[in-house]
Amino acid sequence: MARVKADMIAQDIATKIKHGIYAAGSFLPSENQLTELYGASRATVRKALGELLDLGLIQKIKGKGSKVLRLDRYTFPLSGITSFAELNRKLGMNATTELLKFKEQTKLPMNFERYFEEEKDLAGYEIERLRVIDGEPYVLDQDYVLSPPVTGLTPDIAAKSLYAYFEQDLQLDISYATKEVNVIKVDQRIHDLLQLDQELAVVVISRNYLADTTEFQLTLSYHRPDRFRFVDFARRQKLNF
Repeated sequence: MARVKADMIAQDIATKIKHGIYAAGSFLPSENQLTELYGASRATVRKALGELLDLGLIQKIKGKGSKVLRLDRYTFPLSGITSFAELNRKLGMNATTELLKFKEQTKLPMNFERYFEEEKDLAGYEIERLRVIDGEPYVLDQDYVLSPPVTGLTPDIAAKSLYAYFEQDLQLDISYATKEVNVIKVDQRIHDLLQLDQELAVVVISRNYLADTTEFQLTLSYHRPDRFRFVDFARRQKLNF
């Protein structure tokens, strides 16, 4: 319940940032004020602020509070596993999804082989979706969902939220991912779908795993470099020799 409440608070604050109620460069109300405003515990408010921090919407400054950052680009957190549907909801992007391809395959499609040589003989579902924000294409997601462990996928499910189906219907315990970010020259089809003004796009190459280390999804996610930024959170660790 606290997690749901924190998500709702984060979503509300993100919407206010988007619409300039909390302007870039200003500070959010204090944790005590937010606790009173939302009728939530301080721990829940801190979870909500942590989500906003991970999304690159705020920066916590010791002794001053949470400063609102510029939202001139949408931000994808690299250190976690966040679906586009979840990001859409939290940032209030009003995005829509166009399902371009859905096909059951007995082996990995050729466009994936360059990046996923080890999985080339695995069966799965090939899915391609175009993410559109305010009538403008932003992201092209190409997914190869392995079967097993995933079963029963349909075009209708793919057009909505894969992760909602994985976690709620199949009860899969999604745990971690490995990601690689490259800037590559794309073919004419991807260039036209994303309406790029150049031949380059940012591609995030992901292998996604369940808690028992079973691989279940391969993703090539092509982003317009003028519309997204990618953030990570790193903590220094001293190595003693």
